[in-house]
Amino acid sequence: MCYFCFDVLHSHLHNYELSRSTPPFTNEAYPLFVTWKLGRERRLRGCIGTFSPTSLHGGLREYAVTSAMKDSRFDPITKEEFSKLHCSVSLLTHFEEAADYMDWELGSHGIRIEFVNDKGHKKTATYLPEVAVEQGWDKIQTIDSLLRKGGYKGPITPEVRKSIRLTRYRSEKITIAYNDYVAQKQNGNA
Repeated sequence: MCYFCFDVLHSHLHNYELSRSTPPFTNEAYPLFVTWKLGRERRLRGCIGTFSPTSLHGGLREYAVTSAMKDSRFDPITKEEFSKLHCSVSLLTHFEEAADYMDWELGSHGIRIEFVNDKGHKKTATYLPEVAVEQGWDKIQTIDSLLRKGGYKGPITPEVRKSIRLTRYRSEKITIAYNDYVAQKQNGNA
């Protein structure tokens, strides 16, 4: 799946039409995210996906480009960065409504929160299971960061945290580096 995402992004960056042949993996529908990271330090360059079950062939084709080019936190990925990229595909599974904002496990669960912002508008935000651990955050720091990511601008109080509706989920994640992609292409397997 990650090899396919590299193919899709390469065709986008170099303005050519990718073959419409069937990718060599299932086309079942899953909620999914595509993540691009850059360099040895694996600095985040884009991460976008959907919670709606989406066919893998079309969903990966769409989110490989969207996450690379339209993540509002970053400039679009360039041709020059392509050879330094790492791609991850996360398939989301086992969604459960949590009892409260603390009812999830660091490193095991991804979390999606729904909250009402300081202007009274309903907002959502998510972190995949690995984010809090990679950042070295505890549960409270993760929730507070997620509120800010989702656009909450007011003071974060215990009452704000208690008002959150939290859904926890798990993720099956696959990651490859550009070098893996090139090796697979040279072996004629991708």
